[in-house]
Amino acid sequence: MQTEAVTSLLSVLSDPTRLGALRLLWDGREHCVCELMDRLVATQSRMSRHMAALKSAGLVVDRRDAQWVRYRRNPALTPHVVAIIDAVIAAMAEERKEAA
Repeated sequence: MQTEAVTSLLSVLSDPTRLGALRLLWDGREHCVCELMDRLVATQSRMSRHMAALKSAGLVVDRRDAQWVRYRRNPALTPHVVAIIDAVIAAMAEERKEAA
């Protein structure tokens, strides 16, 4: 992975709402925007903006289902990107555990 690509990835990962969305999507299942909004306490417009950033970065893919948009982890992610996100999610979990 080139330095520019890593910098871009880390920039996308720098927002807590986007990290929370990735943590939820990292279970491999599809999640609708309404579920992400509820779980992350975000408005529809805010959540849509964050999901657009994640999609633009290639981290998630979406599927329209009538009026709903469902997101899931991009199955085509490279192992390097998966390893970075796995590490970030693990660090978040450790931080939550220490705070409890």
